[in-house]
Amino acid sequence: MTNYLSEAKSLFEYTKAMRRDFHIHPELGFKEIRTGGIVAKELETLGFEVTKGVGKTGVVGFLEGAKPGPTILLRFDMDALPIQEDTGAKYASTNPGVMHACGHDGHTAIGLTVAKLLHAHRNELAGSIKFCFQPSEEGFNGEEAGGAEMMMRDGVLDDPKVNRTLSLHLWNEKPLGWVNVARGPVMAGAELFTIKLTGKGGHGAAPHTTIDPVVAAAQIVTALQTIAARNVAPLQAAVISVTTIHSGSAFNIIPQEAELTGTIRTFDLSVRKMVLKRFDQIVRGIAETMQCKVEINVQRVTPVVLNDDSIAASVQETARRIFPETDLDTSSYLTMGAEDMGYMQEKVDGCCFFIGSNNKEKHLDYSHHHPKFDFDEQALINGAALMSAAAADMLKSIG
Repeated sequence: MTNYLSEAKSLFEYTKAMRRDFHIHPELGFKEIRTGGIVAKELETLGFEVTKGVGKTGVVGFLEGAKPGPTILLRFDMDALPIQEDTGAKYASTNPGVMHACGHDGHTAIGLTVAKLLHAHRNELAGSIKFCFQPSEEGFNGEEAGGAEMMMRDGVLDDPKVNRTLSLHLWNEKPLGWVNVARGPVMAGAELFTIKLTGKGGHGAAPHTTIDPVVAAAQIVTALQTIAARNVAPLQAAVISVTTIHSGSAFNIIPQEAELTGTIRTFDLSVRKMVLKRFDQIVRGIAETMQCKVEINVQRVTPVVLNDDSIAASVQETARRIFPETDLDTSSYLTMGAEDMGYMQEKVDGCCFFIGSNNKEKHLDYSHHHPKFDFDEQALINGAALMSAAAADMLKSIG
């Protein structure tokens, strides 16, 4: 039987070099021109059938095994974040205000390594594999949808039809050596909301002549927190975070307008429905009470990432075999972080698993989206090994 862990270790220098190159040259969502170009070139060098421009800047590589069988899609996201890097690493970002602060540079490097590993064993594969290098997982970036939806619109799940999906996330909340493969929900569904309040501006010294949208905004921020505290059952989960408030232009002017944006996170569909209902009631109720006009826009960012039980069980079995000494966690590990892989898993059963990547001794333990975020690159080996072995095993089990 192929020892994918050993082979992933032998390719570590390649994986690390690719990861650092992507880290030095990060690109925001739907702008992954250089990254996608390198990905396409690497896949073409292996002899893959490569399709560029899927979902604007996504890349799909197709590997056909020696024997007929199902098709599995492996997803790797490529985009960076609008953050000024503060790691001081020798491979730090050279793109001002943009950095890989969520591990997608590692995901892309893992994907290229998996492509090498499975290509080397293509004669053993009973089916085909689509390598999906996805743009813009982190948001819409000016488009009407994120990267997963855009690739789906361009047919990434079709021709040939995808039967299963696998994805992973390097996870700095947990240490190197930890691996989680769980059944059921693992990452929250997310909404993006915008609230626009319109009042009547005026002089700060004569508030009685105005309708103050700032006061209304303040009351809305406070009241929204009661949804999770008083409407959601204690053993269920929801987050409502107001993350931006924009209003005003001078210290002595009560502004005409105020705008709030933020996010809603839930796991359960019934909880989501209730939270959205209460959100609308509270915002409209306070706006009316404060005599402000209000516009509310709630946009779905991603559904819950829901792992299929049988697929998760298959990946768990693979993980136990290739990591006999690893701390394999099969518990229901939940995070309010969102992931647009949920869209693909709504259409095709799949499994998204986590690879522990922090190392406190090396000070590589800052959280995702932090300016000092970095991870222990040994985690790249674990990610590449498990993804390769899980894909190969799954083709055998469903072929």
